[in-house]
Amino acid sequence: MPTPTTTLALGPSWLDPEVLISTFGLIGILVIVFAESGLLIGFFLPGDSLLFTAGLLTADGKYITYPLWLVCLLITIAAIAGDQVGYAFGRKVGPALFRRPNSKLFKQENVLKAHDFFEKYGARSIVLARFVPIVRTFTPIVAGVSRMNYRTFVIYNVIGGVLWGTGVTVLGYFLGQIPFVKANIEAILIAIVLISVVPIAVELLRARMAARRGTTPQERAAAEEAIRETREHYGKH
Repeated sequence: MPTPTTTLALGPSWLDPEVLISTFGLIGILVIVFAESGLLIGFFLPGDSLLFTAGLLTADGKYITYPLWLVCLLITIAAIAGDQVGYAFGRKVGPALFRRPNSKLFKQENVLKAHDFFEKYGARSIVLARFVPIVRTFTPIVAGVSRMNYRTFVIYNVIGGVLWGTGVTVLGYFLGQIPFVKANIEAILIAIVLISVVPIAVELLRARMAARRGTTPQERAAAEEAIRETREHYGKH
């Protein structure tokens, strides 16, 4: 295995983007993007940092010798295909997914986060979730469970796949040619990971602030009723 020149300090070495790319090449990138986009076991894989590094290494011609347009096209196709599989899986499994027991690679809380995200943003969540770790893996599955209109899903899936797959890769390609970025690539990758979890942090902060402000008895009753109805709905299936 080639020795990486950078190491992403936020995870094990075998999940370091450059290690993965130097070992498995473009095929490895496509497999990871596909898995993270719609397979339940792909939520822990690197996404944003992998695409950024792919763009950077494409600019360098290191490990990736294909032209940028081809790399972006293939990554986008893999991302779109992954979401399509996730949607199909969700439609097939149905609400039973919400009763699946926890395991090492499956946590109910991840499904519930994606469900809340989907309920809050509707069809837009298919695009927005692309930029939120973990949520991007489960959102297409939840869309399938919820029986989201297939045509609408495909449209938003394509838009999200292009913006994420091509956008982050192109960003890495051009920023990777800047000397400062090259010299501080580890810090850049860590920043990308941190930025990508900002939406989750914002939601947690808003929830905490709302809890501090307190709720009226009517609001608490409405929330409890919504939770009860949700549980009853999924328990009947």
